[in-house]
Amino acid sequence: MYYELYIDVFFLVNFMMDYLLLRLTGKMMKCSATHGRIIAGAAAGSLCTCAVMVIPGINAFVRFVLLHAAGSIPMVKIGLKIGWNRTFLRACVMLYISAFLAGGVIGYFRQYVRGASFFFALALAGYFVSLGIWDLVAYLAGRNAVRCKVRLVKDGREYLAEALVDTGNRLRDPVTGKPVSIISAKAWEALEAEGRRYIPYHSVGKPDGVLPAAALDKMCVYEKTPVWLDRPIVAVCEDITADDYEMLVHPDLL
Repeated sequence: MYYELYIDVFFLVNFMMDYLLLRLTGKMMKCSATHGRIIAGAAAGSLCTCAVMVIPGINAFVRFVLLHAAGSIPMVKIGLKIGWNRTFLRACVMLYISAFLAGGVIGYFRQYVRGASFFFALALAGYFVSLGIWDLVAYLAGRNAVRCKVRLVKDGREYLAEALVDTGNRLRDPVTGKPVSIISAKAWEALEAEGRRYIPYHSVGKPDGVLPAAALDKMCVYEKTPVWLDRPIVAVCEDITADDYEMLVHPDLL
């Protein structure tokens, strides 16, 4: 049995799906990748997929492995600008989670839609529904996240803050490499801290920025057992206060 493959149509369909999956993965990973990078990553992934499809003389299993490797690696590397580390592996896993999630949504709605011409509309609907599902899961996970009290000490002044152990916090001091926790402006003023250094960060809506930071004398995290930390680094963010907490503790501190 033979099939005709229109490589231009195949490329465009894969490019569109790769673009939507990269957008979805970027939002899940809270990456600051630009539209240009995502477009480049989707194009690279689609081009590699097309190249694997036209390779003659390879069996189905090898082609299957090459399709997934050639498709996901350049997509994540180029589209999300992630280095060769654990974050890269996590992004690849999240890419496949995005694919399964979006594929399930598309498969569900496809039974109610007739004709292949609606595929692009289905793909777009799958993207938005998948994004909504992920936001709901992230919200529910955040509601059950680890909360604790933290005592901050600087120059004899103390401040007791309601805190959240934020697994999404990856801030580090570019000079010392130490993990950086985030505190509210109220806590910063109570400790009379001074921003002697600045921590670069990326966030949704503001791809580049810096936060004033300072080293405290001590910090005690009251979780299951009190954990005292010497010379911790904290950065101030005025928009942090929400859901009755005013500090985001870096998970590596625990």
